[in-house]
Amino acid sequence: MGSSSTGSPGTGSGSTGSGDTGSRDRLRARDLAAATPATRDRYVDLLRVASLAVVVLGHWLMAAVGPDGQVGNLLAVVPELQAVTWVFQVMPVFFFVGGFSHALAHRSRPRYAEFLRARLQRLLRPTMVFVAVWGAAALVLPPLGADGGLAGVALRLVTQPLWFIGIYLAMVALTPPLLRLHERWGWGAFAALAGGAVAVDLLRFAVHVPFVAFLNFAFVWLAVHQLGFLRADGMIPRPALLAGAGLAGAAALVALGPYPLSMVGMPGEKVSNMAPPTLALLCHGLWLVGAVELLRGPGGRFAARAGVWRAVVAANGVAMTAFLWHLTAMLGVYGALLGSGARLPEPASGAWWAQVPPRLAAAAVLAALLVAAFRRFEAPVPAAPATGTGGPLAALGITLALFGVLGLSLTGFAGLLDGHAATLVVVPVTAPAAVALILAGWLVVERAGRAPGAVTGRSR
Repeated sequence: MGSSSTGSPGTGSGSTGSGDTGSRDRLRARDLAAATPATRDRYVDLLRVASLAVVVLGHWLMAAVGPDGQVGNLLAVVPELQAVTWVFQVMPVFFFVGGFSHALAHRSRPRYAEFLRARLQRLLRPTMVFVAVWGAAALVLPPLGADGGLAGVALRLVTQPLWFIGIYLAMVALTPPLLRLHERWGWGAFAALAGGAVAVDLLRFAVHVPFVAFLNFAFVWLAVHQLGFLRADGMIPRPALLAGAGLAGAAALVALGPYPLSMVGMPGEKVSNMAPPTLALLCHGLWLVGAVELLRGPGGRFAARAGVWRAVVAANGVAMTAFLWHLTAMLGVYGALLGSGARLPEPASGAWWAQVPPRLAAAAVLAALLVAAFRRFEAPVPAAPATGTGGPLAALGITLALFGVLGLSLTGFAGLLDGHAATLVVVPVTAPAAVALILAGWLVVERAGRAPGAVTGRSR
């Protein structure tokens, strides 16, 4: 997610305005695709789009709603399918691509506050619209008595993918210092982060140190992000070795250690490879990064096709919006089925599998409608003049924002009027407090390092 090395090719320089926005957006995508410089690494943009598609499809398939309207996990219903997560758990590819993009973007915009502000606009503007819509629903549904059943589940589930945005914000915040370490130490900087992940798992599983596991949210994901820096400087010469070592390491850890087979979180499991991340997930990330790098040649040629590149440009322009609303679309389809009086089959039954194609098609249509409605909030705004100062203030702002996003991913909107709280590591947090942190952090970053009297607006 996020913009690519020189700005996302899927976004224009202003809003679509009113009128025939669809045709204007298609024109913009076509024009941007035609104007793409030959030096652009189109394969990176293709990876971003492909990864998003896999995440969306995976979430749609994993959500198994039964006849009673309760949402289960298909991987728990059919445990044998957990092996496919070794291919389809592609969050490491997101973070790898993010590292590549952030390295080049920071080098072209080295002022810290300016760099953060540009990143936060693309991430938080569409996120806050999503939060506002679902927050309003959480206030309206309980008085109407409509917050039970699938609606209640939706209020709890729709914010869960926001954890990704929180982690991504941390990566943005830490890009400048980690990029300097990369430029000095190369693979040594990655090795230090990977070594931290090893140490955390040893303390977690061998010594049983409490809370230490949460450090791997940083060590594991920042190590994968660091691979993107290496990719940006052409320092992954042997992707087959990387893929093989990662796959062998993950297999050995799962076979011999306390790590589960699934590379996504499973309900009720004592140990998750995802939350907090484990060394096994880092090895999985190495395997995936090596695999996509092995496909770089044919993938680059495929992305260079005119029709494919136009589609990639258009998709990258709505990637954040699609990610935010895809669970809403899926739950909306299930809600429509239940509301129509249809009896849903048992998950993983023959009838359930037969319904998968039309259910996915309906979710895709609803997701497209939601993207059409909210995509304008993902359009970039002109950059405010920067003074080159405000780095510490910007760091404080992005810290507030990322903790707010992570907190909201845990609390959801269920029980909003009852003061429902969740625990972020050791700190209880409510949804209103999390939203306040996001807004405060965003405001601080917007103010940091901006020239006096500077204003921004949507370009015309």
